Amino acid sequence: MVQTMKVKICGITNIKDALLCSEYNADAVGFIFYEKSKRYISPDKAKEIINQLPPFLMKVGVFVNEEPQIVNESAQKNGLNVVQLHGDESPEYISKIHLPVIKAFRIDEKFNWDVIDNYKNCGIMLDSYSQNEYGGTGKTFEWNKIPTEYKNKIILSGGVTIDKLDQIFAEIKPAAIDVSSSLEISPGKKDLQKLKEFLKKFNQMNFLKE
Repeated sequence: MVQTMKVKICGITNIKDALLCSEYNADAVGFIFYEKSKRYISPDKAKEIINQLPPFLMKVGVFVNEEPQIVNESAQKNGLNVVQLHGDESPEYISKIHLPVIKAFRIDEKFNWDVIDNYKNCGIMLDSYSQNEYGGTGKTFEWNKIPTEYKNKIILSGGVTIDKLDQIFAEIKPAAIDVSSSLEISPGKKDLQKLKEFLKKFNQMNFLKE
């Protein structure tokens, strides 16, 4: 059987959105612990939500240039399964994190793809570069520039919308996709109808891919 693509819904700030993700078979939900993010959630509020979620729904905590000790303490306290790093963290930094790690790289026309080869101890996410934001931009980068050897190994983020699912399944076939702003009414608040429609279409396409 061909391995199916996974989907993570990021920027969760309330239990209603989180439970809908679970109901419509998202694989993971993401909580942003970076205080400068428009989708920031406090650790206490995130823990309150996580405690109400099913055990097989992956809980991902997103951090940006935070001290490793703080990341580990927060991950343990809040019941996270995975840590996502969206800053300038090095491979050495990642080796200090106790949970599995996803390292995000922000891609622009100057990005040096050889850098990824230095990161052997984590999953790789590709996101759009912004001078002002660490992710959540809602913009795509040039997906056609992704080297072939990385395509089915990466988590694709940045401007993933329901209209782009056909292209993603046909041309990239990543290990997973990460979606946030395209499913929102406002930062941190999902449009429940868009969320349902997206996950329905994604799961249907994923089923047909098997």
